[in-house]
Amino acid sequence: MANVVVVGSQWGDEGKGKIVDWLSERADVVVRFQGGHNAGHTLVIDGVTYKLSLLPSGIVRKGKLSVIGNGVVVDPWALLSEIEKIRDQGVEVTPDSLRLSEGCPLILPLHRNLDLAREKAAGKAKIGTTGRGIGPAYEDKTARRAIRVGDLSDHGLLKDKVEGLLFHHNALLRGLGMPEVDGDELLAQLIEVAPKVLPFAATVWQELDQARRKGKRILFEGAQGAMLDLDHGTYPFVTSSNTVAGQAAVGSGQGPSAINYVLGITKAYTTRVGQGPFPTELEDDVGRTLGERGREFGTVTGRPRRCGWFDAVMVRQAIKVNGITGIALTKLDVLDGQKVLKVCRGYRLNGQEIDHLPASQIEQARVEPIYEEMEGWDESTQGARSWAELPATAIKYIRRIEELIEAPVALLSTSPEREDTILVHDPFAD
Repeated sequence: MANVVVVGSQWGDEGKGKIVDWLSERADVVVRFQGGHNAGHTLVIDGVTYKLSLLPSGIVRKGKLSVIGNGVVVDPWALLSEIEKIRDQGVEVTPDSLRLSEGCPLILPLHRNLDLAREKAAGKAKIGTTGRGIGPAYEDKTARRAIRVGDLSDHGLLKDKVEGLLFHHNALLRGLGMPEVDGDELLAQLIEVAPKVLPFAATVWQELDQARRKGKRILFEGAQGAMLDLDHGTYPFVTSSNTVAGQAAVGSGQGPSAINYVLGITKAYTTRVGQGPFPTELEDDVGRTLGERGREFGTVTGRPRRCGWFDAVMVRQAIKVNGITGIALTKLDVLDGQKVLKVCRGYRLNGQEIDHLPASQIEQARVEPIYEEMEGWDESTQGARSWAELPATAIKYIRRIEELIEAPVALLSTSPEREDTILVHDPFAD
C-alpha cells in the first residue's frame, strides 16, 4: 500500500485541510510531523466546520488512527483545549484514536511570553509569528534543554529539567528586563497537566513501523508551506521547522522509504500571511477581490492574507525541493469572472531573467515578476466534479500551470466541500 505525504507548495493556507480530509477516508493512519498549533486546517464535513491546529485531520473520521509525531512541538494546554472543543462538536478523542509521541518537545507559557516580547521589540523588523511560542520551543529542542512529553512521567526528572531550562530562560528574561519565571509554579503546572496528557503518549515510530508492516495506508500531513521552510523558504521570514516532504520521515521516526507519493497542495493563485517577500502580490482591487472571494483570513490568527497572481517559479522550486509527484490544485473557483489572468513564469533581477527565487533576503525583495497573460472565464467552476463541467479556458489555465511547474495535477478542488473534487490520479494507487 502506498504512503502519501501532503505538503503545501506555497506559503501555507493552500487548502490542505480539505484535501487531507478527502484522502484520510482512504488512509488508515494520519500523521502530523512538524510545526505546532500555529497552523490551522479547516474541514467542512456534512455542513459542519471543524478548525484544527494540532490534531491531525483524520481525528474527525471514525476508525482512523491519528498520530502526532516527534517533529511537532506541543502546547499541552492547547492540545487539551482543542480536544475538548471538537468533543463539543461530537468527535470523541481517546488514546485509541490519538497517539502523541513521547519525544515531542513541550511549548510552555514562558515560550509564548518570549515569542510575543521578541516580536514587539523587533518593531518593523518582526517576522510575523503567531505568538504561540513555536520558535522558542524549537530553540530549546535544538539546544537540548527542552522538556518533552515523556519527561512528564517522572516528577524528579521534571524538576531537574525545569531548573536547567530556567537557568537559561531567566538569564534571558533579566537581559530583556522582563519578570523571571517561578520554577515552582511552572513545575506545579506541569505536574497538574501530566495525567491529562500522558494517556495519549506512545512510542510512535514503533507503532508506525508496525502499521507499515501490516500494509496500512499512512497519510503524512504537513502544516504551513514549503516556502516557510526553515532551510528552503524565504528566510528569515519563515517558520521554525522544516515543512518540506523530507521532514515527514524525520518527524515521525520513519525512513525515507516509507514515502511513496508526495502531493503538493497548490492554490490557483498565491497568498501569504505575515511579513516577507511576495513577488506577485497585488495591492489593488484585484488583490482585494481575490481575498474577499477566497475568504482569505488565517484559520488560527484571523489575520487577512496578502493575495497575488499564481507564481509558477516559486511552485516549481517547491516541487523540486519536496520531490512532489503531483499537485492538488485548490480554489480554482475564486478566479471565476476574472477577464484576464496573469501567471508569473520567471523573475527579473538586476536586469537579468532568472528561473528561481534566490536565497538572499535582499535579492528576494528585489525580484520582479515576469508575467504572461491568459484569458479568464465567466462561467462558474464552483462545485464542478468532472472536467466536462469546467470551461475550456479554465482547463487551458490548468494545463499551462502544469507546463510551467513541471508537475501534473492529480486532484482539482472546486469548493470547500470535500465531494467537490476532481480526481485525476489517486496518490494511494502508487
